[in-house]
Amino acid sequence: MTTTNNVFNEALTLRPSERAELIDKLLASLDKSDHEIEKQWAKEAEDRIDAYDQGKIKSIPLEEILNKCR
Repeated sequence: MTTTNNVFNEALTLRPSERAELIDKLLASLDKSDHEIEKQWAKEAEDRIDAYDQGKIKSIPLEEILNKCR
């Protein structure tokens, strides 16, 4: 944790615009996509579309979903 505190304290010496830039870069570093997970989600989506097209599953109207959430 000492390293984290050191980095934080160092960042506090930056101008506000530089801190904002650092924050943007740190947040962007957390948004790295995982190609394997994306591939699995794409397969899941295709499987669901195929199941719907084959009549194995049916859709639920948006209004019905929204009513359940209210």
